[in-house]
Amino acid sequence: MTHKREIQGSVVKIAGDKTATVLVERRVMHPRYHKVVKRFKKYLVHDERNELKVGDKVVAIECRPLSKTKSYRLKTVVSGENS
Repeated sequence: MTHKREIQGSVVKIAGDKTATVLVERRVMHPRYHKVVKRFKKYLVHDERNELKVGDKVVAIECRPLSKTKSYRLKTVVSGENS
C-alpha cells in the first residue's frame, strides 16, 4: 500500500459537474530575507456527489488521474460555509 498525499484548502470555485477548485496555502521561509511568505496553488478535486460550496474547507486525497488536470478526490469536508 502506497502513501497517498493529502491536501487541505478552501473551495474557491465550482468548476463544472463533479469538480471543484481548491486553493491550498503553504508557508515557506524566503531564502534571502528569512521571512515567512505564503505560497498558493490550485488543485481540481473530484466531488462525486456535488456537495461542495464555495468557501468550504476540505481535505482531498491523491488518486489516479481522473482527467488531464484532475488527480485528487474529496475525502472530507472540514467545515462548511455556514459553520
